[in-house]
Amino acid sequence: MSMTQQGRPRGPHSGRQDDWWSQLYDPGSPDTGRSGAGDTLDDRYASVRRTMGPATAPPASPPPAAPPASPPPATEQEPPAQPPATTPASDGPEPAGPGPVASEPAGPEAVTPDVPRSPAHVGERPPTYEAEPATFPAADPAALSELVPDTVLDGAHYGGLTLRAASLRGDSARHRGALRRDALLTARFGSGESALLLVAVAAGGRAATGGHRAAREICHSMGEVAGRSHARLAEDIRADRRDALKPGLQRLTERCYGKLRAQAAALGVQPEEYTADLRCLLLSADPRCRTRVFFGWGDAGLFRLRSGSWRDLETGPGGSALHPGESEANGSGQEPAASSAGLLDPSELADLAALSVPSTQRVPVPPPAPRQDPDAFRFRATEAQPGDVLLLCSQGLAAPLRGEPAFARQLAGAWTDNPEPPGLAAFLADVQLRVRGYADDRTAVAVWEG
Repeated sequence: MSMTQQGRPRGPHSGRQDDWWSQLYDPGSPDTGRSGAGDTLDDRYASVRRTMGPATAPPASPPPAAPPASPPPATEQEPPAQPPATTPASDGPEPAGPGPVASEPAGPEAVTPDVPRSPAHVGERPPTYEAEPATFPAADPAALSELVPDTVLDGAHYGGLTLRAASLRGDSARHRGALRRDALLTARFGSGESALLLVAVAAGGRAATGGHRAAREICHSMGEVAGRSHARLAEDIRADRRDALKPGLQRLTERCYGKLRAQAAALGVQPEEYTADLRCLLLSADPRCRTRVFFGWGDAGLFRLRSGSWRDLETGPGGSALHPGESEANGSGQEPAASSAGLLDPSELADLAALSVPSTQRVPVPPPAPRQDPDAFRFRATEAQPGDVLLLCSQGLAAPLRGEPAFARQLAGAWTDNPEPPGLAAFLADVQLRVRGYADDRTAVAVWEG
């Protein structure tokens, strides 16, 4: 950086082209200091020191000390004290003198030994695939809007309730570079205590090539019809008019699926090839309203965590306990052994060759969960109590919650031991707890009742 004769940097737009350092050593240049001594290099250096301030000069060499009478004993001595810092008299650069060397802090890529690098898993054996995404889905330059991000997080807080939502690609889709088929929509209609909160969770069909598109379309259709009727819906929820809510929401849902069937016909595919399972949650922003309304179509999950125990609310009016009698069957206070013994999801079987799994290895497939009538409309209105955690999720999370006791137990512990709802990052870590044999996309919406 060039400098002016006064020892200060010149601005970037200065028109002067003189180089201060070249003038310093130019034999024909006048002395820059105030001394009348001869023009020697030492004189010039002393002039620079007076002009720039003492901070630019190295410390003067101390006079040689007299040698000791006898050599000191070979013992460890404390280092000499550092000289006091001096305030620079100008804007000159700091000297690069010797000083104490501080330990370098760990950078953002450093990982301490006690921080896991990948999500944890339950069971004695790890899942088939790697924990992190392996490849991006294939992209079409003419249809970039079709791309779906690997993970979506959202959350909100209204009155006494805290909501967390996450949707992420399953391990199988991450390994194959497939699009996430699950879709998540979170929306607020209106304002103040009369506002209506809608959360929609959809999972596209496994065999359909446009499953991700169908899931997003059904979520957006439901958001449109619910948003146009949000004032009436919010009023019915606050008044707990369940007899009016059920037929009304069923008509809205059937209208959305009618649009989905029309879109399938326009694409030239069968309706069962262009569809999605749907679950929705309606909440009132009024803190005095404790009614929570769930509805939808197809396979998914609705659970309640109360006093550390899960209850499956999809099984009937009162729900059923999840994994009943587990503690009694395994002894008091003893956790059961993990039941995942190398089970593989059907979507994983096609990838065994790529993963170099020996053909002689036994890879039993977990039995499918009892499938409900796909044409039956699901409706549930429940009264929330302080301390409850309501969980609405796609089949990708409902399956391990129903089929793997260790998974259900660890998730319950994570959300019961801590009195405060988790943050978004902690919620994501809880939802992506891995289980061998369950590699589908996962979408979860949890509501903590204050």
